[in-house]
Amino acid sequence: MEHLDELESRSIYIIREAYKQYKNIAMLWSIGKDSTTLLWLCRKTFFGHVPFPVVHIDTGYKFKEIYEFRENYAKEWDLNLLIAKNQKALDKGMGPISKLECCTQLKTIALKNFIDEKKFKALLLGIRRDEHGIRAKERVFSPRDTNFKWDYKNQPPELWDQYKTKAKEEIHLRVHPMLHWREIDIWKYIKRENIPMTDLYFAKNGKRYRSIGCHTCCNPIDSDADTIDKIIHELETTNTAERSGRAQDKEQAYMMQKLRMLGYM
Repeated sequence: MEHLDELESRSIYIIREAYKQYKNIAMLWSIGKDSTTLLWLCRKTFFGHVPFPVVHIDTGYKFKEIYEFRENYAKEWDLNLLIAKNQKALDKGMGPISKLECCTQLKTIALKNFIDEKKFKALLLGIRRDEHGIRAKERVFSPRDTNFKWDYKNQPPELWDQYKTKAKEEIHLRVHPMLHWREIDIWKYIKRENIPMTDLYFAKNGKRYRSIGCHTCCNPIDSDADTIDKIIHELETTNTAERSGRAQDKEQAYMMQKLRMLGYM
């Protein structure tokens, strides 16, 4: 079996196992390359139809290209798209001056309130271990406690693809079907499957976004990679970190760990 087939097969197994255990499940879709690939995998898992809601956390600061892509493909793929938004915080003027407070209010609290409202017991997310050192500590099936927090010091063991899919005290379970993928695997799979991607990832005038989120916290990198083949070649030769274009005060290990302990994606 080819490497990409193995990655795909393992992810589909995890998605099916999560859906078997939790019918009140949803998937988070940031419209980035990883979550869009996860969405593609969910569609393959269930033969073209995603049988659970797809949730987009809207901070109000996303790129216009993200909103356009979201609306186009939510319609084309017949998704049950739900929008989570902390409108109260936005009405009070919450913005990216303080990255910790902004991410906490517009992402974490927005998600927490939405889970409370919709009563989701499990969430599928498209994070990867190689993306950030703190995310490398995650489990495939990762419980959050009744305070919405992640206890990274006390996680269930996962050996030989044996997962603890139930936890007694969790408010919900985070399920990560793509932890075992690498960034270059994502792009090779995108090429093989012809998965549509937002144009933000492709170079224009010597710049492209390698990692996308809110436009206030992302900067493009120097790049001439305007095709998938060129992106793959760039990844084969670069020593630059994937999230180097993100706001660096948020990317420091202690800050990211604090954010994730509070429930950040």
